[in-house]
Amino acid sequence: MQPKWAKPIKHRMFAVKGIFCIMKLYEKVIDHIKKDIANGKFKPGEKIPAEPELMKLYDVGRSSIREAIKTLAESGFLKVQQGSGTFVNSNYQGTSIEQRLKRADFDDINAVRALLEKEIVKLATLHHTARNLSAIEKALNNRKLAIQSEKAKECVDADISFHMSIAEASANTVLADLYDSFTVIMRNFFSAREKQGVSYFAMNHHLHEQLYKAIASKKPNLSQQVLQKILENNY
Repeated sequence: MQPKWAKPIKHRMFAVKGIFCIMKLYEKVIDHIKKDIANGKFKPGEKIPAEPELMKLYDVGRSSIREAIKTLAESGFLKVQQGSGTFVNSNYQGTSIEQRLKRADFDDINAVRALLEKEIVKLATLHHTARNLSAIEKALNNRKLAIQSEKAKECVDADISFHMSIAEASANTVLADLYDSFTVIMRNFFSAREKQGVSYFAMNHHLHEQLYKAIASKKPNLSQQVLQKILENNY
């Protein structure tokens, strides 16, 4: 049952691997432009069409085109030159790993997150201390308060703090450090996804509560099952 504080948001629905997902129009434009670059329609160093032509090409409004261009420029795919137009970055294939991660598809991000978190949750369930549990519970409570007050940024902060606290409870500093680095990418994704509300966080908060209880009860099989549900409902 969806919590009372979860508000519906309007997006376009599409199916990925049998699961209905939500994608904003500008994100679809981003995917189209990236595919056109990969397929050679827009070549490195080449100027892409102006806004009116892109609007017709991708069948969206001006605001969606502008948001897509802005995002692609920030991630290193495109280069905007005032007075000249927008060009495909001639060095886009040689951009940094951080830039490539920032423009990665969500399915790829979620797959890497799953690999890390499955091992982290298993170890945290087996090796956590009372201090670890206290930190996890505090982050969980902050997550709920942020949802209830409908503060998107606080939701992102509390959600990442919750999962980071679990990583620290794994007693594996390498895994914790890896996860800490990966949260930068997660934060960027969450911030872009949840500009208008906190519905995503609200709809799966009960699963985070279940994960905390499974870890606290030292039941690794149960904690793995709950984590899988969280990952599956992360769209």
